[in-house]
Amino acid sequence: MATPTPAPEPDIEFQEFVAGSLGTRLPIFGQSMFDSVPSTFAPLDRVQVTPDYILGPGDELVIRTWGQINVDWRAVVDRTGAIYIPKVGVFNVAGVRYEDLHDHLNAQISRIFKGYQLSATLGSLRSIQVFIVGQVKRPGVYTISSLSSLVDALFASGGPSKRGSLRNIQLKRSGQTVTTFDLYDLIVSGDKSKDAKLLPGDVIYVPAVGPLVALAGSVNTPAIFELKEHSTLGEVIRYAGGLTNTAAGDRVVVERIDNQIPRTERQVAGDQREGNVVRANTPAGNSAVVEPVGGRVRSAEEFALNQEGMGRELHDGDVVRFLRILSKFENTVTLRGNVAVPGRYPWHPNMRVHDLIPDRDFLVTEDYWRKQNELAVTARTPDVRIGQAELKNDVKRVSAEINWEYAVIQRLNPQDLSSHLVPFNLARAIEGDETQNLALQPGDVITIFSQNDLQVPIRQQSKFIYIEGEFARAGVYQVSSGETLRQLIHRIGGLTPQAYIYGSEFTRQSTREAQQQRLDEYVNSLDRAISRNSAAIASGGDPAEAAIAKAQEQSQRSLVERMKGLKATGRIVLELKPTMNGADAFPDLVLEDGDRLVVPFRPATVNVIGSVYNSNAFIYKTGKTVGDYLRLAGGPTRDGDGKREFVIRADGSTVSRQQHSGLLSPGFNSLRLMPGDTLVVPEKINRGATLRALRDYSVIFGQLGLAAGGIRALFP
Repeated sequence: MATPTPAPEPDIEFQEFVAGSLGTRLPIFGQSMFDSVPSTFAPLDRVQVTPDYILGPGDELVIRTWGQINVDWRAVVDRTGAIYIPKVGVFNVAGVRYEDLHDHLNAQISRIFKGYQLSATLGSLRSIQVFIVGQVKRPGVYTISSLSSLVDALFASGGPSKRGSLRNIQLKRSGQTVTTFDLYDLIVSGDKSKDAKLLPGDVIYVPAVGPLVALAGSVNTPAIFELKEHSTLGEVIRYAGGLTNTAAGDRVVVERIDNQIPRTERQVAGDQREGNVVRANTPAGNSAVVEPVGGRVRSAEEFALNQEGMGRELHDGDVVRFLRILSKFENTVTLRGNVAVPGRYPWHPNMRVHDLIPDRDFLVTEDYWRKQNELAVTARTPDVRIGQAELKNDVKRVSAEINWEYAVIQRLNPQDLSSHLVPFNLARAIEGDETQNLALQPGDVITIFSQNDLQVPIRQQSKFIYIEGEFARAGVYQVSSGETLRQLIHRIGGLTPQAYIYGSEFTRQSTREAQQQRLDEYVNSLDRAISRNSAAIASGGDPAEAAIAKAQEQSQRSLVERMKGLKATGRIVLELKPTMNGADAFPDLVLEDGDRLVVPFRPATVNVIGSVYNSNAFIYKTGKTVGDYLRLAGGPTRDGDGKREFVIRADGSTVSRQQHSGLLSPGFNSLRLMPGDTLVVPEKINRGATLRALRDYSVIFGQLGLAAGGIRALFP
């Protein structure tokens, strides 16, 4: 059965004292060596026997001879220290060193036989009992291998407890101290020379821990250390692995417990009392705060970390804090934001913005070059085929553009430590304009903004517009401030003769985002309405109605879940007439960055989808009406809602049957369709107030910017 893992030791009082002083817990140096020791000790049976090993009762000898005498014998040393060898007899081997065993056996055998060869080794080794006592985690009697040393046995016991000394571990034999082992020698220097082999009956004694000090702050191993007599600060710093590379290195603060009665104003002239605290003058002339604590006092002293400071003796209870260097940079300025190499740069007298940013190339970011290189690699790889959508996306801004009108210097006011902002025109500063090429001071932080960081006026924004389809020169174009859609089409050479202007699709990113927000709000409101209606029916208590309501709710929720996948297109209806031709047919709409205009060739079909018997695309014929195409599709099915049919026009507008239901209206069935139009026959929705608005699909598609293709998500 495995020995259960012992509970972790509680912190000793000095650890709690240090934690209260520093606000952080420090471990005891060296204790971590024993965190993962085995719960049982494994004898050292398979290690090489050292030449100085002393034979004793219980050891097994493997003896082989050949020649005049042939012997293959395993002999165990008995309690008298003797062994028996056939044809040779009994003789004593106890106390013989392993390196002398061959000669010792040869001397005994050669008295009887001549002309033979001898081999003698050790087999199983004896076990010995030792006592491990004092301040150890698991004191007691241990049966261990005869090859074990003091350190081996110490690990078997789990090591010294937190109240035990790691520096004064004693090995006692026959009432005498054989050796004193300092674990710090092993931990810090790898020195195990004071370790000693164990003999039966040895006692390992771990006394109580000696004086303790704490090292915290910028040292490589912050911990609590045990002192020896006259230990200096330099020695303990060596135990901690030295100072970190961020240590201030010139000053150190020591908090000390002094065994003295607190001073009074009458006892020492020059001391100042502040409430219950005395500020004293130390013999070295340094200021120290002395805090009375009962009959003892705590003081804090700061001194130089020079040769004299390193040689200072530490006292029991000292808490030593090593300060870290300040984050402040001397004689530097910081450049950050949309720049090639942000960072800190050396300041020099009469330094100005132009000295820091000598030209515009200094503002081309690493992100720009990385993305540009990615595009170049794609273009040069012969086995990579770029699809149409990927090719369109390749022509875009590689990175955010610079805000040339505004940059700012952030400067610290040394009087009140407040931040002061000094704005300047970046473009003019780089050009050397003295009014904008401002003088810099040490510590200044210069921030360069992109147009993504701060929105600039529309006239300063560069705009990329995507023109696709039936144009003389389709492509991606950069437009000037205030340029309109009609002007751009004229500029690029107009349209081809095959252009179907009525089917033009104009989309805008800002419109898409607004439409998507309204669509999400609409679907969420429907979802909440279903939940409210379901709860109201469930509380009615009629099982039959509840079952019907449950089935309706599942159908409605399925429809709403499909609607959650709909995406707004951002399409803007241009209100073009089927008879319009040429660039002048388009409105003078001022363009925005990312606008896309697609003008298709004239389609040859009209689509009829939804709850009809033959959902299909039908050949367009001039003059054919809704009624004609409904007949071609077989008319509405039993589940089709013939009262709420609607048409999504090729120009993106929506026309519903409700709009043609008046007495003076010619009727929805007589509505003439155009190439690219889509006639939709929706599915019937159960009557009731819950989803009354959902039955008017024309509202959804007309006002929330959904493409005709989105209908298939609702009518699969």
